[in-house]
Amino acid sequence: MLAKTFKGLEGILAQELIELGANNVQQERRAVSFTGDKALMYRANLCLRTASRVLKPILTFRAKDADEVYEQVKQIDWTQYMTLQTGFCIDSTVYSEEFRHSKYVTYRVKDAIADFFMEKEGKRPSVKVTNPDLYINVHIANTTVTVSLDSSGESLHKRGYRVANTEAPINEALAAAMLLMAGWKGETDFYDPMCGSGTLLIEAALIAQNIAPGVFRQDYAFCRWPDFDENLWSEIYNDDSNERPFTHHIYGSDASYYAVQAALKNVKSAGMTKCIDVRQIRLQEIKRENPTPALVMMNPPYGERLAQNKDVLQLYGDMGTALKHQFSGSTAWIISSNEEALKNIGLHPTKKVHLLNGELDCLFNRYELFSGDRKTFVKTHPAHHPAKEQASQQRGQRPAPHGRGSDTHRGGKGFAHSRR
Repeated sequence: MLAKTFKGLEGILAQELIELGANNVQQERRAVSFTGDKALMYRANLCLRTASRVLKPILTFRAKDADEVYEQVKQIDWTQYMTLQTGFCIDSTVYSEEFRHSKYVTYRVKDAIADFFMEKEGKRPSVKVTNPDLYINVHIANTTVTVSLDSSGESLHKRGYRVANTEAPINEALAAAMLLMAGWKGETDFYDPMCGSGTLLIEAALIAQNIAPGVFRQDYAFCRWPDFDENLWSEIYNDDSNERPFTHHIYGSDASYYAVQAALKNVKSAGMTKCIDVRQIRLQEIKRENPTPALVMMNPPYGERLAQNKDVLQLYGDMGTALKHQFSGSTAWIISSNEEALKNIGLHPTKKVHLLNGELDCLFNRYELFSGDRKTFVKTHPAHHPAKEQASQQRGQRPAPHGRGSDTHRGGKGFAHSRR
């Protein structure tokens, strides 16, 4: 099988698959290949936090043009996967000098399937772009063509809990990856002082309680496959044995009234109101009494939508001041595509990770927040010395593993019973 993901998240996804029990895990370009049985495919769709979809290849071959693709695809026994009543759609991805038009590849694959049934049964199945019964994926790299069944359907980053949006919300899979990279396990309080619609808050709550991110989804493509095992899926879906209690708390805030209202709606939709608090307050006004060490994570504005550059520089300067004075002893992670603004935070990052947020190249920086001067901190915390960080990365050390895991209700209408 092949789990697709977003650029830069391959290592985190590979670790997730290993923890799920996958075999032969290999990182590829924006994907991780692995082997496993039907139960693992179901678990991968339900439990993977950083995947966008899970593909099951059914044929790999070499071809130099779309007509050769047509001939090969027509040889597949499509009656194993669909009937004349099955509405299907095709998604083609092409990285090749030989194939310049992915739409033409899609067109020829559709023809091959239609002609297969026409010759066999005298009728053609229908293409169904909206909510199809069968999702077919075609991937071409140079002259290597892989035809797969998409077991996920809609992208897995669309969890199902989001009922309200703000402008440019962070992708749920990226949010989860950032938390996993930061080593978040729910062992401290968590703060997002620029929470927007609450994605980081909810993903943090899911990880802290080891709750599978897919429990809110109403549908998966494999539920409409001929070999769908409803009993097996119901058993996997309703298994909460690995979930765990969360004894700390998650705090979100935003200066925008509309962002706070969106976050509150999403938190309620996810069933996380017991462990997440959200309020409207400016970053500069946050006051923590008796602060304890926490994980702070922010996805602030990058400057693309701010009228003047000085506004965003001032905002990042305020972020640095608030972090220094209100979160001493904590660790903060900030993602942004604006390197100039990041410098204006006035804190020295102890780690930098390059990530892609949509189409934007971003830095995801870690800051160790301490009182006093930096030299004293480095002497007393040698593990956070930049040279040691670099050596650790060169040795290939990976983030600590994480699981799945509470008081939320399951979604899953039509294919499993919600547990209460």
